[in-house]
Amino acid sequence: MSRRVVIAGCGDIGTALARALVADGDAVTGMVSSASGVARLAGHGIKAVACDLDKAPERLPAEIAGADLVYWFVPPPRSGQKDIRSRAFLALQQSLPRCVVISTTGVYGDCQGAWIDETRPAAPGTARAARRLDAERRWQDAATASLMILRVGGIYGPGKWPLARLKREEPVLARDQSPYSNRIHRDDLVRICRRAADVTVSGVFNAVDDAPGTMSDYFIRVAQHFGLPVPREISRAQAEQVLGEGIRSYLGESRRIRNDRLKAALGISLKYPTLAEGLAAAGDQASDSSSLLKI
Repeated sequence: MSRRVVIAGCGDIGTALARALVADGDAVTGMVSSASGVARLAGHGIKAVACDLDKAPERLPAEIAGADLVYWFVPPPRSGQKDIRSRAFLALQQSLPRCVVISTTGVYGDCQGAWIDETRPAAPGTARAARRLDAERRWQDAATASLMILRVGGIYGPGKWPLARLKREEPVLARDQSPYSNRIHRDDLVRICRRAADVTVSGVFNAVDDAPGTMSDYFIRVAQHFGLPVPREISRAQAEQVLGEGIRSYLGESRRIRNDRLKAALGISLKYPTLAEGLAAAGDQASDSSSLLKI
């Protein structure tokens, strides 16, 4: 039976998911913030509507009403402690169907390299993570049906390789000083979201692969794989002077995150459980991107 599915914030991951769901026979509508986004999705054969939540709309597009499943991929704004976009959307929804909400592992804050799971209390150490946690809580308060929150690590894979950064020969923090981080292959995240459509489990789930690493190790291994200059390693003191604020903020947190709950709930195994499998599948071609994409 065809489901009516809304993918709010239908960017790269949402587009790949939409195409998979349409192939399965679902009726999918992508919600984006602009007419250009509608045109982009039309080019992929995906129905779409524009709704700019930053402008506090009085109503949502009619196509959004009556959905059987909502995916919320809309990122919070770039400033503040609250996610005004989630708040605006939820204020216009009287009743929610099953929802799958993308969040971030950043809500755990700095765990000093410890192994953690979903029982670890959230303690965001940055404003962007605080906005994500605010979104989680708003969705939990509003849920009238099953709600699945996916706390996603850094996304890598097709279109996400940091080739532009590596070509600029930007340095990385010395590997022996680099904190642990967590990631997920783009295609595995799409598969997880696709599988989430077929289950009714609720709760918070970590969407990461099986093998945490460090950001420095990631950049170095990607450079080696694609035959690019291996980044120069620098001290933390040097990193504070030369690395951008965004990268520096990630270097202030260290955690290794378990994904057992997710795999058990969805009955799924990862196609790319470690970076080695992801790199092997990449061959020698990839699209440029500025960095490991963070959620």
